[in-house]
Amino acid sequence: MSPVLQALLATLFTWGLTAVGASVVFTARSVSRKLLDAMLGFAAGVMVAASFWSLLAPAIEMSRAEGGPPWLPAVVGFLAGGAFLWGLDRVLPHLHMGLPLEQSEGLPTKWRRIVLLILAITLHNIPEGLAVGVAFGAVGAGIPSATLSGAIALAIGIGLQNLPEGLAVSMPLRGEGMSRGRAFFYGQLSAIVEPVAGVLGAGAVLLARPLLPYALSFAAGAMIFVVVEQLIPESQRGESTDIATVGAMGGFALMMLLDVALG
Repeated sequence: MSPVLQALLATLFTWGLTAVGASVVFTARSVSRKLLDAMLGFAAGVMVAASFWSLLAPAIEMSRAEGGPPWLPAVVGFLAGGAFLWGLDRVLPHLHMGLPLEQSEGLPTKWRRIVLLILAITLHNIPEGLAVGVAFGAVGAGIPSATLSGAIALAIGIGLQNLPEGLAVSMPLRGEGMSRGRAFFYGQLSAIVEPVAGVLGAGAVLLARPLLPYALSFAAGAMIFVVVEQLIPESQRGESTDIATVGAMGGFALMMLLDVALG
């Protein structure tokens, strides 16, 4: 199977789990703040672990095997990924959960609050799809340290942390007065960028194999930017900071287990 098709199927899987999380809006009237904080912390832990075990560590090993400075692609790609997300964050209008409309970020706009909330999560999903796509592209490029089981483990980890993300979008939208059907629709729609980013990531790696260590590190930098800029602050905004921290530890441990056991 083509690596691009594999990346598409994997990111459709992660998108599907976002829809599963968003579907909770049909069965629950609300979600406690403690549970939401724990889920956001869990998502942060998964993304931090995936950034190192599935992306940065393989990038360093590839660079070392090719005889170049093992730190160079990791550092350059990591900072470039963070800078890319920072640029999108400054340009794309969006609003983080729990904040008033006056604190929206990006270019000034008259878009509705609900649209800005959805865009905040959509921005978050770009590096996740990119990471999965690059991982499958690495397998297709024949990189010795890249394995299909490792790419699958990454897709499973991203998919698991997408479950609470879908819920974290649909329930607040329901709280904003949106119908259950529309809240579910926009909740799952926030992850539609993942298949697009996954296909682009896999295709770019296959076309430019020497850039693979940089691409892996780029995806890691973008994911860490999202964790530090969005997930951790949102999980620590309430009074359940310890619960959010435990969730982050659990997410990190689960992603590390998946990558080491399967990769």
